[in-house]
Amino acid sequence: MPYLKHIPEIIKPFAKHLIFNISNASNEIYLTFDDGPHPTITPWVLDKLDAYSARGTFFLVGENAQKYPELVKEIIRRGHQIGNHSQNHLDGWKTSLDKYVQNVEECNQHLATTLFRPPYGQITLSQANNLKSGYKLIMWSDLSADFDPSVSVEKVIQHATHKTESGSIIVFHDSDKAWPRLKDALEPCLEYYQEKGYNMEAINL
Repeated sequence: MPYLKHIPEIIKPFAKHLIFNISNASNEIYLTFDDGPHPTITPWVLDKLDAYSARGTFFLVGENAQKYPELVKEIIRRGHQIGNHSQNHLDGWKTSLDKYVQNVEECNQHLATTLFRPPYGQITLSQANNLKSGYKLIMWSDLSADFDPSVSVEKVIQHATHKTESGSIIVFHDSDKAWPRLKDALEPCLEYYQEKGYNMEAINL
């Protein structure tokens, strides 16, 4: 499936309900982690974030959150934010409006959050219009592509750092698919952000 590592500026005016970055005066950036919680990878990510005094936002798949409720509590206990990533990681472009909205709401029965990120970043205008009143629809400015086995660790680091600026929303994944690259890419990224003086904060909108 094709994907955009960086969202072209020309697209943004046509997607006014979607949030691609968060303007701030505090040099904040926003690290996000999709597809968890995972029983071993999520705790590893939490420890890495703690080591760099970083806070993140975890967009959780509802069926995973149901399997690991204690991990959901641990994410929150450590000062991070959680978001809705649908109950079953549905592709909005391949799912009817009613089914999609129902799946998002099912996830929120377990998470109770006002943040939502569409799986694959794929959401139709009608889906966005239906969800906008109850959720902040969070996209990204930089996609690490850690989930892609054809992308090297070095490229993951590059994707996640070379366009970073205050307000950037950066996507990683705490998933089995991403782990072969995440395990070697996350810490160099955290070191880079720290050296550049960025404050790594959770999304609070």
